[in-house]
Amino acid sequence: MRALQGIEAARGVLREPSVAIGQFDGVHLGHRAVVMRAIEQARRRGADAAVLTFEPHPIAVLAPERAPRRLTSAEEKVRLLGALGVDAVVVQTFDAALAAQTPRAFVAEVLQGALGVREVVVGYDFAFGAGRAGNAEVLRAALAEGPVPATLEVVEAVTVDGQPCKSGTVRALLGEGDVVGAARLLGRAFEVIGPVVEGRRRGRGLGFPTANVDAGGRIVPRAGVYAVRVALPDGAVRGGVCNVGVAPTFGGEEAVRVEAHVFDWEGDLYGREVRVGFVARLRDERAFSGVEALKAQIAEDAAAARRALKEGA
Repeated sequence: MRALQGIEAARGVLREPSVAIGQFDGVHLGHRAVVMRAIEQARRRGADAAVLTFEPHPIAVLAPERAPRRLTSAEEKVRLLGALGVDAVVVQTFDAALAAQTPRAFVAEVLQGALGVREVVVGYDFAFGAGRAGNAEVLRAALAEGPVPATLEVVEAVTVDGQPCKSGTVRALLGEGDVVGAARLLGRAFEVIGPVVEGRRRGRGLGFPTANVDAGGRIVPRAGVYAVRVALPDGAVRGGVCNVGVAPTFGGEEAVRVEAHVFDWEGDLYGREVRVGFVARLRDERAFSGVEALKAQIAEDAAAARRALKEGA
């Protein structure tokens, strides 16, 4: 899989591609359905399958005050899309110039001019162009009128347990602490991925050393205690228990922290990237009367996490 930075890097590279277009934050089951359809079309023709996505998130450019917390970093999004089997992921910078482009100019200059599309696949709620004026019908007509006509396929909504697979729905579930529900829409456990940074080393003093994971400003589940699986830098995956919150027993922190205790493991993780996959919510975060009460509760949480992980295995 080739990760191409911008349409110019992709110009003349792709073979009559089928291209899935979208923001794809989270790469949930709905996104996967769009991408997999583009792959099916491309394989049928012996052509390339590609994804066109945008960074930063368009709302972060057009209305920064309303920009959603990201489910995945740009790098993780590319990795997840590539893992689906596409030949290329084109990451186009979203800026004021692109936002001002008319729908037909976008089709002519980006899709047909740079990418040379033969087929385009989008989701049911796709909109594009200045003021989001372009919808599926506008896109279909513009593709058909190009110098080398292309076709459009619109993939209908994917639902799980009656809920639409949308990034906003996943964010809402995480905001409720429903990591099981979020996983059903994502098709995998939600992960917080980032480097381990220096904390206050309280966990070690309590007998449960923790890795303080920097989420990089991306969304984290609602404050509470969770059973998790932690992917370590050496590729090993171990169970653990994770606190998301502000450590109220110690007076609270300014920012929410993600602190994971990895079962049956010792070592130095500072500065190294780990992946914390959330399996089950155990309880709300709360303050305790003192250190001994907190230590006893952490021991109970660790036992509960081991049970939850065993049941989920």
